[in-house]
Amino acid sequence: MSEPRPQPGHRADFLHFHAIPTRWMDNDVYGHVNNVVYYSWFDTAVNHYLVQQGALDIEHGEVIGLVIETQCNYFASVAFPDLIEVGVRVAHLGRSSVRYELGIFKAGEESAAARGHFVHVYVDRASRRPVALPEALRAALMPLTLLMPG
Repeated sequence: MSEPRPQPGHRADFLHFHAIPTRWMDNDVYGHVNNVVYYSWFDTAVNHYLVQQGALDIEHGEVIGLVIETQCNYFASVAFPDLIEVGVRVAHLGRSSVRYELGIFKAGEESAAARGHFVHVYVDRASRRPVALPEALRAALMPLTLLMPG
C-alpha cells in the first residue's frame, strides 16, 4: 500500500518564520533554486532561532546538534530574486533528539513551495555521544511544539 501523496502545507502550520533572500548563485542551469539550497535554508532557520533564543553557542557550547536525517518535498519553483520565509515547528522533542519540520514559502504566499524535516541528535561536543537536551534548549523549543501537523 502506498503512502499518501505529500502536501505542501500552509503558513498557519508554523509558529516561527525566518526570512532569507535568494541569491543569484542559488539558481541552477534550469532557472530555479537548486534542491541542495533548501537544506541550507532549513539549517539556517533552525540554528538562527536557537542562537537568538540563547539556546545554542556555536563556538563554545558543550552540546551540539548533529543532523542524522533529512527529507524535502518540492511543490513550486523558487528562483532569484525571490524572498523566502522558512516556517519552523517541532514535531518531536525527545530525550536527546528533535525533529524539526520546515516549510519554504515565497514571501506572502500561503502555500509552501517546499516542505521537509530534519532530525538533530544532541551530543557532547568532545565525545560526540548523545546527551539529554539542555534545559535552555528544551525551553526554547517548547513554543514551537504548540502547533502540530494536521
